[in-house]
Amino acid sequence: MKFRNLFLRHDGSVSVVAALSLIGVIGMAGLAVDLNRGYERRIATQRVADMAALAAAVAYKADGSQAILRPTAVDLVTAHGITDATIDVALLADTPEAGAKAVRVELTTPLPLSLSRILGAAATMPVKVSAMARLAGSASATPCILGLASSGNAVETQGGATINATDCSVVGAGSVNNGGSGITAKEIVSGAADIINNYGTLSADLLRYAGSFSNPSWNGNVPAADKRINQSTAISDPLANSMDLATARQLLGTFRTPRTIANPVTPACADIWTFGNSPSAGAAPFRQGNSAKFTVPAGNYCLSRITIDGGITVTFQAGSTVTVANGVSVGGGSTVNFGDNVWRINGGFNSGSSGVTFGNGEVSIGAGTVSFAGTNRIGAGPVSIAANITLSGGTSLAVGAGSHGFKGISVGGGSWMTLGDGDLDVAGQIRIDGDSTLIAGTGNYTLANAGSDAITLSGSGRFFMGDGLFSANGNIVTAGGSRLVFGKTANHLINGNLSIAGSVLFGAGRYTVSGGLTNGTGGTTWPYTSPITNQSWGQTLEGVSVSGYDMAGVNVSFILGGTINLAGGAKTKLIAPTSTVEGAAIADILVDSLTSQATNWGAGSQNVFSGVVHLPNSAVTMSGGNNSLSAGQCFTLIAYRVTASGGANAGTACKSISDLVGGSGGDVELVA
Repeated sequence: MKFRNLFLRHDGSVSVVAALSLIGVIGMAGLAVDLNRGYERRIATQRVADMAALAAAVAYKADGSQAILRPTAVDLVTAHGITDATIDVALLADTPEAGAKAVRVELTTPLPLSLSRILGAAATMPVKVSAMARLAGSASATPCILGLASSGNAVETQGGATINATDCSVVGAGSVNNGGSGITAKEIVSGAADIINNYGTLSADLLRYAGSFSNPSWNGNVPAADKRINQSTAISDPLANSMDLATARQLLGTFRTPRTIANPVTPACADIWTFGNSPSAGAAPFRQGNSAKFTVPAGNYCLSRITIDGGITVTFQAGSTVTVANGVSVGGGSTVNFGDNVWRINGGFNSGSSGVTFGNGEVSIGAGTVSFAGTNRIGAGPVSIAANITLSGGTSLAVGAGSHGFKGISVGGGSWMTLGDGDLDVAGQIRIDGDSTLIAGTGNYTLANAGSDAITLSGSGRFFMGDGLFSANGNIVTAGGSRLVFGKTANHLINGNLSIAGSVLFGAGRYTVSGGLTNGTGGTTWPYTSPITNQSWGQTLEGVSVSGYDMAGVNVSFILGGTINLAGGAKTKLIAPTSTVEGAAIADILVDSLTSQATNWGAGSQNVFSGVVHLPNSAVTMSGGNNSLSAGQCFTLIAYRVTASGGANAGTACKSISDLVGGSGGDVELVA
């Protein structure tokens, strides 16, 4: 065969081409298989990377150290059976937006290749995935010290004052000016102005300001340059639209009116009883022989007047109804037992120097002069006295359970009065003077002295109330050394000012005060045990120790028309409720007022607050060695301006206001 014929022959060429093509087909098929395996590997490792990023972010939030990031991510990846991965972990600033922080985990694993190696591919292919978890809230840590003034200094320290909020932010809509010893916070933010530092210390993970950052060149006690962000931040009152607060404020100035304390009905009868050595004709039949003792049998008696001379003993047997139109007078040294009867008296009442006893039954005394001296007792039953009742000179009056109504009560000169369980209505002033005591039991308290003081306690005066509804149409004013206890109820209504210079315990519930709250005391602290009843108050409230404080309340909210001023070395412990009850407690709200009056906490007052003090229109000044702290709990102050000066110290262990006002959501969130 000639050589040229070789090229003219085609026998077997198809087989050669097919063989050569088969190599490419097998390689492409292998590549498809390996790519699919790579895709499956990517899906699996992405899930692990996501979990690793979240776990590392949570660990960082808890520990605060970058050193915890990589070990946490490596442990989680290994726990999912991935032992040949390359793991890169980083804490990123200003990610995913300016001021935010995020943890990024990059996970690279080798995937062995199979048939695709026919095409010359490497033995393995890297499968790389990335996950990023944002530290939720890091873009703008929620404030627990917040000044809302957009011009001038919204938050300021002066002199030796400090603000310490290590786990949350100190924020001002206007400037934040540290002219004092220091401000410590998670973040320090000026929403629309400047951050200014003088000789003191700024300690924070981040400074954010819309204007400028000012600090002397010699002062290195500030965050590094990479921790400062020149960026504006929208600042607003987080409670501005609270429906709970708006509804609560509608009750400011409201009160309940005491029931009418009227004169009893006493017919005009002529009979006058005189008990003495020369008794009247009406009283003479009750005399025991020629003695100074008289016993009046049960019956219905209508009298003009009763007079009991000195040194006489009179006993009224049970079962009578006695009306007296023109008064009852008891002479000195007499012993009188009015028995278990119904007594209706007009024209005044005088117990004499030794005192008298009323048994169980009704006691109703009308207008006129009503005075008790010596040792007196009124048993269980309704008591109504349409006159000011006055106790003085060591007098005592113990009243049993039942409804109690008085025009006014005055206890002084070392005297005391106790009231058993039952409602108390007082149409005038309750006044307790030095070293004198009024103790009342469980019941509804309705007090009124409109335009003046509903309750006045002078130095060492004491008034202790049991649980029950409370309403006072008038001011409540106490002097140094006094003691006042409010019982528990849903809402205490006070149409006036609450001015405390002695010690006070606030029973759980809301306090709606149309005026302001002032505590200017110091020195008279709890607990206290009464020598009269052996009752003790002020060791604990709601299971929380309040010993050593002079003003204390647990699970309390104050809705004020005025503001809250603290001075005089006051030692205050107030703790807000943890849950909302309709018409009563408001969760996490300690004090709320829309007043523009200035608020001053000074003169060495020592305050432990847990909850939100919301004074969005008031400039709050802490001075004179004042300490307003949270004692390891959460205290948030929202005011128009916040100024700490003269050695004042404000501190909170709050992590964010979301801890207080129903914030939700996790600590971290996956963003990529």
